[in-house]
Amino acid sequence: MRPLVLASTSRYRAQLLDRLGLPYQVDAPAVDETTLPGEAPATACVRLAEAKARAVAARHPGALVLGSDQIADCDGEHVGKPGTLERARAQLAALSGRTVVFHTGVALVDAASGRSETGRVDVRSTLRRLTAAEIDAYLAREAPFDCAGSVKSEGLGIALFESIESDDPTALVGLPLIATCRLLRRAGIDVLAAGR
Repeated sequence: MRPLVLASTSRYRAQLLDRLGLPYQVDAPAVDETTLPGEAPATACVRLAEAKARAVAARHPGALVLGSDQIADCDGEHVGKPGTLERARAQLAALSGRTVVFHTGVALVDAASGRSETGRVDVRSTLRRLTAAEIDAYLAREAPFDCAGSVKSEGLGIALFESIESDDPTALVGLPLIATCRLLRRAGIDVLAAGR
């Protein structure tokens, strides 16, 4: 099997990719994740996923490089990673009782040929109405400051939701595995046959 590289520093994405049982290495993409003026969140996540994969592909000739990016979108507005407790508290208060779409882009770049394939999975998530005490309790227990929208769904963040709709539940965590398997198959890697 050709070398596989995950263009990410996210431990959540690495944990998801581990599920496939494929050997891979990790390399940080160091890409500016700022959206472009007027760029829709659904478009930006795919562009950024490919930019991450291409940045790492330049350092790994012959490898297949997987990039992913997630943007939370509430009524067309980009909801980023909070970074601090205060911003996380404000984000969750603003998102309480509202629907957020988590757009997750994925890209697989063939470093040898320069070819890339991309995909996107949307997760429509409705948060329940949250009290200030619930928000504070969640933030004290989970500290999701590196998660889009302050929602760490693979942990206690699942308790924030009223409902979740998606074709691929792993997309909410940051790497849509169904789409990833599809891209790998198109590149000649059968996950079921190639596992370690």
